[in-house]
Amino acid sequence: MIGDAGEQLGVMPLHEALARAKERNLDLVEVAPTAVPPVCRLLDYGKFRYEQTKKEREARKHQRVVLLKEVRMTPKIDEHDLDFKTRNVQKFLESGDKVKVSVRFKGRELAHPHLGRQILEQVAAKLKGVGNVERPPAMEGRTMSMIVSPIQTQRTEKPPRLETSVRASASQSS
Repeated sequence: MIGDAGEQLGVMPLHEALARAKERNLDLVEVAPTAVPPVCRLLDYGKFRYEQTKKEREARKHQRVVLLKEVRMTPKIDEHDLDFKTRNVQKFLESGDKVKVSVRFKGRELAHPHLGRQILEQVAAKLKGVGNVERPPAMEGRTMSMIVSPIQTQRTEKPPRLETSVRASASQSS
């Protein structure tokens, strides 16, 4: 048995452990039921659950949910349309989302998968500094697709520029 301050109280029968918990106005919680003998702890269970949910909420607040966005194209896409869709992919990557870029083939277009691969390779080349190709182009039925993930950058606090602080001190002395 473990006490409320984390100290070892030793092995004791169940009725004695329950009596100690009742006299201290605490709950007897089984921490390791598979251990021989089972390990129990004296604690305020309501307070314990509250602190646990508070920690979970705090952890959820700091996590970033990465979405998988999809941008679809055709093998006959025009250059301007390709640039436009590539800029959209770039915006998604800059906001931290993964992007699935896919080329859909219709009818006889399926006979020329190399056109779709060329388009996907062009997109990958244009996104060189913004994203990494996580999964290279691959055929899935009538669709050829690749997944691009954002490049992880270290976001550090920028130090104040020296010129700004010098100007501020110069204007104060004038």
